[in-house]
Amino acid sequence: MLYALFSIAALGLLALDQWVKHYVTLYIPLGDARPLWPGVVELCTVHNYGAAWSSFSGSRWLLVAVTSVIVLAVLALLLRRTVRHPLGLAACFLVIAGGVGNILDRVRLGYVVDMFHFEFWPSYPVFNVADICIVCGAVLGVIYYLWFYEKYDKRERRHG
Repeated sequence: MLYALFSIAALGLLALDQWVKHYVTLYIPLGDARPLWPGVVELCTVHNYGAAWSSFSGSRWLLVAVTSVIVLAVLALLLRRTVRHPLGLAACFLVIAGGVGNILDRVRLGYVVDMFHFEFWPSYPVFNVADICIVCGAVLGVIYYLWFYEKYDKRERRHG
């Protein structure tokens, strides 16, 4: 049951990511900005040809490959039922949703569409819904691993 709920949530987040990217591409010219929450967050259209902070810029297929491997590894954890605790499941499904969202952009467009910019922190990179999913999933994954994995999901090794 949890897998179904988290799958629906992940698909919803993936759809939201793609919709927001489509919206800003249509209504905000490249490089322009519109306030979303004045003084805090603005929407602007940016094409990111790399990963976080534009690292590995121009390495489109390497980024697609690395992201795909990560998504497939997390998917394998889910299919093997290695992760069963709800916090761990949430972390996995968030990473998958975000990874797939950015893979779709890189394959279709050759870059990732980013749009959220903190006005109060000008040097912070522009990011998107998929990035939010990945970061939240990674943070939840660390919390899960440090405080819940050992107690709920770790399997005992057989002796002998």
